[in-house]
Amino acid sequence: MIKSNQLQNIREELQENVSLQLMHNINSSKRIRNLSTMLQKAATQLCRELYEKEPEHKCKPCPKGSQWYEDSCYSNLYKYETWKMSEMLCSARNGSLLKIKNRSVLEFIKSKNLQDYWLGLSPRTERPNYYEELNENMFLSAGFERNNYDLSNMYCRYIDRSYVYYSSCAKKKYVMCVETASTVQVDSVLNDLPEGRK
Repeated sequence: MIKSNQLQNIREELQENVSLQLMHNINSSKRIRNLSTMLQKAATQLCRELYEKEPEHKCKPCPKGSQWYEDSCYSNLYKYETWKMSEMLCSARNGSLLKIKNRSVLEFIKSKNLQDYWLGLSPRTERPNYYEELNENMFLSAGFERNNYDLSNMYCRYIDRSYVYYSSCAKKKYVMCVETASTVQVDSVLNDLPEGRK
């Protein structure tokens, strides 16, 4: 009977120790996750500062030649293509034709003063007799569903400075793709800092 009680006490003590160790591990994991998130934010901020001084800095999470804004990369392909070919070129880069998701991006795009660039908005069967001022709301439900439409008989939208016009999708316009920026690699920032800033 005494041995059974001793074994029971040892078992309870072991279970308590295991529970305490698990709680410690969970708390440590949370702290490590929080530190990792803080380090990632600091690296991204530092990379943005380096990017402002040197646009092709190796920490930039975008393809060479593209512009990094917020969490996206804007790649001007300097090509003149139909809307469908433009859409395919951007899709091959895991991106889309130019889209605007918020007011900040709208102001960024307007500052570029783009002329004759296709927009990533669904084609229409009829050509409206008007133009619109470029705004982020026109992109709220935007998304081109791949289908069997004959795009040669449809109308696609393009940007001309701050306005949006309609043109035959078969005509050629310039191509700008929007891609999601990669995560800034912490080591690419830390390894390239001057000795005094490390």
